[in-house]
Amino acid sequence: MATKNENSSSGGASERGRERILTLIEKHRAARWPLIPLLQAIQEEIGYIPPAAVREIAESLGLFPAQVQGVISFYAQFYTEPKGKYLVRVCRGTSCHVRGGREVLATVKENLGIDEGETTSDMLFSLESVACLGTCFLSPAMMVGKDYYGLLAPRKIPSILKNYQKGKKT
Repeated sequence: MATKNENSSSGGASERGRERILTLIEKHRAARWPLIPLLQAIQEEIGYIPPAAVREIAESLGLFPAQVQGVISFYAQFYTEPKGKYLVRVCRGTSCHVRGGREVLATVKENLGIDEGETTSDMLFSLESVACLGTCFLSPAMMVGKDYYGLLAPRKIPSILKNYQKGKKT
């Protein structure tokens, strides 16, 4: 069963998550341009940027909350809702499109039982299609987490995903 991932309807982080965010703020506060590295660190540590943390981030850096939110919403790499452990990105760029990217995306959707923008109910996978992964020579391509897979055929998808389900990378 799929979910649009509404785990954090209040937009807040747990107390432990808040403490981790405050530690990261202190670590990045003295940097010359700390906002983007700080947001990246929070997302890496927590898994997303809790909306409730925006005010503390802004205050600690001498910014307005709208400035912090503007950066979060501008960059597609930042999320304000929890995502699955593995983010699956399927390329829909021209090269991937003409070499079977639509079929790869359809097979991923079928295997995970979710659509783009959704997360599996076990919080293991989230699915996105992206404009380009920058690996045209490997088209069609996808990423699972930070791992690239190229020259894909729909028949290869189930075994790739099963390895992540078992906790093993291919």
